Amino acid sequence: MLTVNFFAGARAAAGHATQTAQAGTLGELIDDLTAAGGPRLGKVLGACSFLVNSVAWHDRHAALPEDAVIDVLPPFAGG
Repeated sequence: MLTVNFFAGARAAAGHATQTAQAGTLGELIDDLTAAGGPRLGKVLGACSFLVNSVAWHDRHAALPEDAVIDVLPPFAGG
């Protein structure tokens, strides 16, 4: 089971801060979250960065570790 933590705008779009999910890859997870959360969440997820167990994860086709913690980070403004 994966733990998904949403931050900032992703949390607002998801309507909650944390949820559990099952998915084999980041791409599958994004598809499942979008299907459950709707097009608004899907749009936000398209702009997000993802950390898997605190490490930046760019490959949407690579297998996710079992029981991973996924942090969903939208772009942050400021500088």
